[in-house]
Amino acid sequence: MPAELLRVNPINPEREVLRYAAGFLSRGSVIAIPTDTFYGLATDPFNLAAVDEIYHVKGRPEARALPILVNSIEQAVALSRGTPGSFMRLAHKFWPGALTLVVNAAHKIPLKVTAGTGRVALRWPRSEVVRCLIEEFEGPVTGTSANISGFSSCASAAQVMKQLGSRVPLVLDAGETGATLPSTIVELNGDAWRIGREGAIAVEEIERAMKERG
Repeated sequence: MPAELLRVNPINPEREVLRYAAGFLSRGSVIAIPTDTFYGLATDPFNLAAVDEIYHVKGRPEARALPILVNSIEQAVALSRGTPGSFMRLAHKFWPGALTLVVNAAHKIPLKVTAGTGRVALRWPRSEVVRCLIEEFEGPVTGTSANISGFSSCASAAQVMKQLGSRVPLVLDAGETGATLPSTIVELNGDAWRIGREGAIAVEEIERAMKERG
């Protein structure tokens, strides 16, 4: 059965649409949602059956961790353990936006989500749909890209439908994201940091932010 394609306003998302989508998340379903980069697969990261379903939907190896989307710095801090000062510096500088920060995971995050690494990738996207959906769901959601593992990331709901239309029950359609690059990933470990993936935020911008003080 093909996914239900439901239009949502990217600037001022309709509450009834988000409430409907949050209902799928509450029932442990995996749905496709727009972000500020590419479309992502959202589900409850604390529901192990739902997490299993994401790996099934994507055909993703379970040795690869799942990123989590948040809608505040405070929510991200609650999901991390021993948050380094560099985390706060980068989060305040680039969030909401196309920056993913990898830190030690709080003990409450299932090992399956971290692929047994004890590390978690967190991002607060510049997306009203994501922000309001998390608010409606009353919790963070997963944010791995909405595509079959090894295939191209999707910048439109039409592309999601083509790849995953028979694998998920709902796709929220906010039109084209306009993205050509994924988020930049920065891995933080105490005072040490490294670029895990170059993306929408230039490495030079990260380096400049890390040199700033105060």
